[in-house]
Amino acid sequence: MKSHASTLLAEVRTFRQNHPDVRYVDLIALDIPGHFYGKRYPVEMLEKVAAGSPLKLPQNAVLLGAQGGLFKIGDYCFHDGDPDANRRLVPGTLKPVSWEAQPLGQMLITSDGTEAPIEFEPREVLAKVLERLQRKGIHPVVAFELEFYLFDKKLSDGLPQFARDPLSDDADDQPNLHIERLSRFAPVLDDMVETAKAQGIDITVITAELGPGQFEINFGHLEDGLRAADWAALFCRSTRAVALKHGYRASFMAKPYLQHPGSGMHVHVSLYDAAGNNLLAAHQQQPLRHAVAGCLELLPHCMPIFSPNHNAFRRLGGTVNAATRACWGFEDRDACVRIPESDPRNLRIEHRLASADANPYLVLAAILVGLEHGLEAAKEPIAPLNEDRNSGADFPLEMLEAVRAMQHQPTLREGLGAEFVDVYCENKRQDHLAFQQEIHAREYRWYL
Repeated sequence: MKSHASTLLAEVRTFRQNHPDVRYVDLIALDIPGHFYGKRYPVEMLEKVAAGSPLKLPQNAVLLGAQGGLFKIGDYCFHDGDPDANRRLVPGTLKPVSWEAQPLGQMLITSDGTEAPIEFEPREVLAKVLERLQRKGIHPVVAFELEFYLFDKKLSDGLPQFARDPLSDDADDQPNLHIERLSRFAPVLDDMVETAKAQGIDITVITAELGPGQFEINFGHLEDGLRAADWAALFCRSTRAVALKHGYRASFMAKPYLQHPGSGMHVHVSLYDAAGNNLLAAHQQQPLRHAVAGCLELLPHCMPIFSPNHNAFRRLGGTVNAATRACWGFEDRDACVRIPESDPRNLRIEHRLASADANPYLVLAAILVGLEHGLEAAKEPIAPLNEDRNSGADFPLEMLEAVRAMQHQPTLREGLGAEFVDVYCENKRQDHLAFQQEIHAREYRWYL
């Protein structure tokens, strides 16, 4: 513990030496809906925390709904006295922030590794899954891909407007994959990439996607699943801020346009043993088939994680490469679970179902539990789409049905933690009901 504190203290002191104009640091963590919460600390106080002083925030900050409100979930929030809970600094995440008017820093915090971790904190849920896999000799290597849209900074009657082409000042309203779109939007995209790299994020491939103003960013593969999810979360934060500087809005909303493709979160996962052998490639890839079967079996019960809000369900099946059934295939982007072509060393699954606004810690945790379950159950999967285009199992396409399917699934309750599953399901149920408490203008047009 002393060595750990010394490392953190050295990190903070080095940061102060390299950035003497920074007076405050945002200490941030992701809540259940995928929003950052936290506190802004004077940098001199951060040194004290790094040296071992307590860092406490309200436990129930993790439980906030999509609009920041608190819901009654068991005894939490309204019958527990709103207690504080210890957090710790995440080493290696103290970085300068370039998008604020004044010099600032930011650093991730978590309850993972404290004396009393918060069972429903997303990062803690993933940490437990990774620790359990490590005890079993399973070491995941993970890479995220995130799709997002650029919009004009100004909304029109609350609705998004197409991003303006900076060269022609016309709306970028032609969906395409043309490489020229990367050139036309190079100033904002380059700034997004450089800002992410300053946060320690390894950006690899940039793609102009099918939707107008839609792009995809790929991240490097990591042996640290927690850090891979950190990258996805931090990229969303910095990208939104950079877009505003350039006169745009960046959004990871799952389905901003009904007539254009939605935005997804694709997760590549391979599994290795302690010697570095790819577990999925052994025995003529039989473990790969078992892992796929486990993913598909649990997928219908994980929909509140993969599609975390009303809008995310709109993305499924409406346009290109978004499935409406649990399915898999080799080199098939219509499949929820795709097996990209690769050599045995890099054999992996690509899980394509989650929406871009899903919580990356929870998405990865759910995928890993599915893989773990499949390896242990050793069942054969259904036919791949390459053999049968109608292959697949139904999954819920509406939030309340999805919550019912998730809450009492025994493998998920064991794999993700029963307390987390109960809290998460009630959070999603209450969020969905709160969303319904407004009469849309269309109701008046149809029924008044």
